[in-house]
Amino acid sequence: MATLPRLVHGTPAPETPKVPVAIVGAGACGLVTAIALRDAGVACVLLERDAQPAGSTALSSGFIPAPGTAAQRAAGVHDSPALLARDIQAKAHGTAAPHLVQAYATQIGPALDTLQARHGLVFTVLDGFLYPGHSVRRMHAVPEKTGAALVAQLERAAMAAGADLLTEATVRELWVDDRQRVTGVGFERPDGRVEHLRCDALVLACNGFGGNAAMVRELLPEMRDALFAGHTGNDGSAIGWGRALGARLADLGGYQGHGSWAVPQGALISWALMMEGGVQLNAHGERFHDETQGYSEAAVHVLAQPGGVAWNVFDGPILALARSFPDFCQAEAAGALRRCEDVAALAALIGCDVSKIIANFDQMTGAQAQKTLKNATNRLFGRALRAPYYAVKVTGALFHTQGGLDIDANCRVLREDGTPLPNLLAAGGAARGVSGNAVWGYLSGNGLLSAVAGGAIAAATAAQQVNP
Repeated sequence: MATLPRLVHGTPAPETPKVPVAIVGAGACGLVTAIALRDAGVACVLLERDAQPAGSTALSSGFIPAPGTAAQRAAGVHDSPALLARDIQAKAHGTAAPHLVQAYATQIGPALDTLQARHGLVFTVLDGFLYPGHSVRRMHAVPEKTGAALVAQLERAAMAAGADLLTEATVRELWVDDRQRVTGVGFERPDGRVEHLRCDALVLACNGFGGNAAMVRELLPEMRDALFAGHTGNDGSAIGWGRALGARLADLGGYQGHGSWAVPQGALISWALMMEGGVQLNAHGERFHDETQGYSEAAVHVLAQPGGVAWNVFDGPILALARSFPDFCQAEAAGALRRCEDVAALAALIGCDVSKIIANFDQMTGAQAQKTLKNATNRLFGRALRAPYYAVKVTGALFHTQGGLDIDANCRVLREDGTPLPNLLAAGGAARGVSGNAVWGYLSGNGLLSAVAGGAIAAATAAQQVNP
């Protein structure tokens, strides 16, 4: 059983090393926080449980939605924080926390521009397709188009800016005084030793609780049996400390699922394939949902199918797009991609009656494409899929939770009565996000939006607290 995080009352010994700001977690959120703190002239230490920074970011595609950036302008895309905020709320049916939607939509563009102009990261705007729910092209990626590359570039920038990083340092203890002010942390080393660090402010950037099976059963029961495809560091520590401090929790029913996790290879298949005309068929050869609504809620739909699996089906032009994503190329190299010369071969692969697939394909062509399809969608197909067909067997998975500690627009953790704790901040997956309280509220990229914008905001707040 994993060691549970502890709340310790008091202050570490006076001879314990001290830093103005300690940051728990060195994923995108923690690294952006560190970079912004160094820009403000504030010393900080990142405490990372792994031997190398990674977190949920490294497992993602690394795509960040942002409006009004230099990269967007260079690509001729017109966007605004107000439009992004509208898209976020439209996807969440108006249930996303308004103060965070406004704060993140306003700050994410400047955050990316600063990383590019001041710290050498290069962002490009993804072209050729729109992710579900976005009005314009605003997904930003580093040239490699992977989350691992994004983390690596952020780590380099943080180290170059002068941030300190302690790896293999799993924070187990949060020390507080009688006024609930954080005074320090205790972190466990690989050999079991617990070392301590004093701090003037603490930022929790340690993501959510998706990797804590007991918390998922308690707080997110609809995904209790789902495959967890996120990072093991999502152990719910932030919630554990928050509960001990009497902090308020919010939006615990929100999460990012994904309905396109290749099995048995265990690899993410980009939802861009679905947005460009690919379809999902179940074991009976039937379409069972509207693929354009989003990959997060698709996880629930896929898990409800026979065996909890589905087949992503697409054709040559879509395959060409797929191969522009490194994650897909790795899945293909692992044997996830199957080629079928005709409908009969596709039916044989799936194990269904060929007439079912023919009927589904017929629905997606001609005049029927302009009508609402039974058990499907009001989606408009620009063309029919053409042989040869390609298929990938997938399941639904839980990637990361979107609920957590309630925070204000400055990323200060709030007590049950709504007042902020003195010097405890949270951002990214440790805090509530902007996806509301259900899986269907997740707009593509909300996780990294909260991580990057939240990290920049938390840094500004921490800098003000330690150096008014």
